[in-house]
Parts: sequence; C-alpha cells; structure tokens
Amino acid sequence: MVGTIIAIGLTVASAIYQAKKANDAKKAAKAAGVQAREAANSQADLQDWNASIARLQAADAIERGKEAEERFRQGVKLQIGSMRAGFAAENVDVGFGSAVDTVADAAYLGELDALQIRTNAAREAWGFNVQAEDYAKRATIARKEGVYLEAGANQQAAQIQGQMIGGLLQTGSSLFAQRYGFSSPSGGSTAGTAGTGSTNFNAGTASFAATAPTTSTYAGAFRGVRF
Repeated sequence: MVGTIIAIGLTVASAIYQAKKANDAKKAAKAAGVQAREAANSQADLQDWNASIARLQAADAIERGKEAEERFRQGVKLQIGSMRAGFAAENVDVGFGSAVDTVADAAYLGELDALQIRTNAAREAWGFNVQAEDYAKRATIARKEGVYLEAGANQQAAQIQGQMIGGLLQTGSSLFAQRYGFSSPSGGSTAGTAGTGSTNFNAGTASFAATAPTTSTYAGAFRGVRF
C-alpha cells in the first residue's frame, strides 16, 4: 500500500512538472509570435515612412523643376531683350530680316531647353514615386509576414497545449488504474463439463473450443420420451 502511494505521488509530481514546462513553452511560443508580429509591423512602419519621404521628394522634384523652368524662361527673355537692344543700338530694325530670325531662333532654343528642364524634373519625380511604391509594397508584405508568424506561433502553442492535455489525461488514467488496481488482462482459463462434452474458454486469447456431443449423450437425454 505504501509503495502504491509513493508511486502515485511520484507520478503526480512528474505530471505537474511536465505540465508546467509545457505551459511555459506555450506562453513562450505565443510571446515569440507577438514579438515577431510587432517587429514586422515596426519594419512596415519604417517602409511606410520611407515611402512618404519618397513621395515628398517626388513633389519637391516637380516644384524645383517648375522653378528652374521659370528662371530659365526669364533668362531667355532677358537674353532676347539684350539682343534686340544690341540690334537697335546698331540701327538694325529688329522686326525684319536676320534680326527677326536671330531673335526667333533664340526664343525657340530657349523654349526647348525650358521643356527639357520640365522633363528632367518629371523623370526625377517618377523615380521617387517608383521608390515610394516599392516601399509601400514592402510595408504590406512585412505586415502580412508578421500576421503569418504570429499565426504559426499560436498554432505551435496550441499543439503544445494539446500535448499537455493528452499527457495529463494519460497520467490520470494511469493514476486511476494504480488506485483501483486495474490492469490489462493477463489471460486465464475456465473449464466445465456437460454430459460427456467439455468447454474451454481462454480470456487472454479470446478463444473458445467445445467437443461435439456423442451418440450416448443424445440417447441419455431422450430416454423415456414418447413421440
């Protein structure tokens, strides 16, 4: 009896220890999942910040392009004004002949350069917008990855909990068997005779055998019966 109590106590202590370890592992898995998601969200926030900076740079490129274009146009106008003043100083009519052609060429080339400045600014802005889109997609991917990591950690925690419950149920079954003396059948046999026949039953192997009754058995059973 004392040995049984000691064995039960050791089993209970071991079950409590294993359950505590499993519970700690479950909590650690869930905490790791939360940390992974928070880290992924932090990375996503950083990518969103980079995207916002890139968009600001794109807008700034457009604004700088407009200012540069405007300054260049002002420079072209000043240059054309200086050319006309020079022609006038030489008594050349700026409304006819080569003077008109010269001024027109200067205005045309100046306009091409101004449009080139606008194009360059648009290209620079496009590059920043591409970067912004890339950062935004990275942010989305990072957040999804965080969700997947946390879900995986939760699944691991659920598996640990399931294993812990299974272990506790197995321990409880073992304790119940130890307490009430249950064990798996080890085999046995019973024997009986009826008439001249015999019956054997083996509980361990679940086999049954009986000998067939003889003629004398039937004769004895029906002796004195009238049909």
